[in-house]
Amino acid sequence: MGLKRDKNGMKRLKNRIIDIVTNPYNIIVLIAIIMLTYLIVLPLVDMLAKTFELAQRDLRAVPGGVAGEFTFYYWKRLLASDLSMNMLVKPLLNSLMIGFFVSVGAILVGSVLAWLMVRTDLPCKKFFSLAVIIPYMIPSWCKSQAWISMFKTARIGGAPGFLAALGITVPDWLAYGPIAIIIVLSLHYYAYAYLLVSAALGSINSELEEMGEIQGASKRLILRRITLPLVTPAMLSAVILTFSKAIGTFAVVNTLGSKVNFYTLSSQLYQNSKSQNTQTAFAMAILMIAIASLSVFVNQKIIGSRKSYATIGGKGGRSTLIGLGAFRPIAAILLFVFFAVGIFMPIAILVVDSFMLKEGTYTLANFTTYYWTGSGNISIMEGVPGIFKNPRFIDAVGTSLALTFLTATIGTVFGQMIGYICAKGRGRFHGRLVEQLVFIPYLIPSVAFGGIYLSMFSQPNGIIPSLYGTFTLLVLTSVVKHLPFASRAGTSNMLQISGELEEAATIEGAGFFRRFIKIVFPLAKGGFLSGFMLIFVSIMKELDLIILLVTPKTTTLPYLAFEYANGNFPQASNCVAIVMFTIIFIVYALANAFGDADLAKSMGG
Repeated sequence: MGLKRDKNGMKRLKNRIIDIVTNPYNIIVLIAIIMLTYLIVLPLVDMLAKTFELAQRDLRAVPGGVAGEFTFYYWKRLLASDLSMNMLVKPLLNSLMIGFFVSVGAILVGSVLAWLMVRTDLPCKKFFSLAVIIPYMIPSWCKSQAWISMFKTARIGGAPGFLAALGITVPDWLAYGPIAIIIVLSLHYYAYAYLLVSAALGSINSELEEMGEIQGASKRLILRRITLPLVTPAMLSAVILTFSKAIGTFAVVNTLGSKVNFYTLSSQLYQNSKSQNTQTAFAMAILMIAIASLSVFVNQKIIGSRKSYATIGGKGGRSTLIGLGAFRPIAAILLFVFFAVGIFMPIAILVVDSFMLKEGTYTLANFTTYYWTGSGNISIMEGVPGIFKNPRFIDAVGTSLALTFLTATIGTVFGQMIGYICAKGRGRFHGRLVEQLVFIPYLIPSVAFGGIYLSMFSQPNGIIPSLYGTFTLLVLTSVVKHLPFASRAGTSNMLQISGELEEAATIEGAGFFRRFIKIVFPLAKGGFLSGFMLIFVSIMKELDLIILLVTPKTTTLPYLAFEYANGNFPQASNCVAIVMFTIIFIVYALANAFGDADLAKSMGG
């Protein structure tokens, strides 16, 4: 009798194992874990390992050393040598300072805008809701170029900027260095804070605030004791998001800081990578990842230790707008001024400068269309033709469009699949594992991430050939780096689809793939557009991620603009930048017109 029970038990176990192994969902989960481990974990481990391997070029610095052997040389050089102060300490302090002040500035601006847009009777909200998202679509390095064009001084820049040309004295500290960097990045990243805080404010039932008014509390007290505590988690998340982005930014620091010898860890990492000091660059990247990871950990601890409040009940909530009274037109005017100065003026400056033959001379006699349509004049831009007659520009447009569409399509599909796994595996080990694995690229600074993939795929890796200098490497790097955003969009999308629909189809005998194609995909296709646009906009303006990977054959529009700016051709750089975000605006407008009505809210990730 016992033997029969044992046989039945073994049979049930065998059937269960067969069911697990042959279940398509489990196969997809396994494939996802393997791919994420190979594309994310292994490169990270490889980067860390390389910081302990002695390079051939450094044999003279380590007496008796052998290339490839284990060494602490790079860490000692970075942490405890005569070079540490200039190589690590000062850049690290600069990075932390930039991250802190940008986070404070962005959260203040974004939170005030969110409160005005969501909780008050502010006029012209339709216009402001469009204007507030524009900073996300304009690359931060474009804003830094506009800043230089406005505030540049002849003492450092070689030619006066717009204000200096008008006879206005501009101090060097305003044109270059940390203050300029903080202002530019704050005007760029406040969009993140706005989107997160506005979403949190929109979920709060206004009855909570009305009860405070009934009890005699002032608007200031209600804001401080009711509204602010409820949106604090969103504000903290915005701070961490902004801080992580700010400490890892390179292009803005390079544009506004290099002329006054202001360096951060990201700019030092780039310089070391370009100088083939790969191990030192990777050690810096490890430190930046550690800082970003620590900030996320602290954020989770702070949010986790706070009391939670249920603000969405079963009865449905009301949202009564707060009247601004006499301040209403003043608030509208202040916002118009803010957007004019912070958004539209930079664009206008870039456009005007692109038609100036010589920098700093704003006269009709200096007007030219050469940088747009010039055929080639040796006395202008060293004979390089205007962008519309330059084969490099045409190739860059094609490469950028191919990269953005291909990356956005692949990234969105994989993001939805990973989102499906995370949504269906919510609270289970495999769901948490996939969610944690796909989050790792977010913690890695873009410059460092590009360096990791350059190192890993610059030589044959198993069955994968060398990808150095190929378009494939750009696509692979871009897809993996943006998986955290694509998967979060996919998870949110999949969580809205009830599992009862699939269960009903299963009862009717529909297999996994049939259920996915006939039920999940049609219901989730609305979210595909948001995920696609999120990646499209990010990749079209991306510079930090690909700056170490681009070759003359794979030049993109952001990299071409960077080359022109570094080659002292700012007008041509402005032309490329204008074309680039014009493409972004057109694609965004078309997607918003024919697709998702809530696309603007999704653009902030």
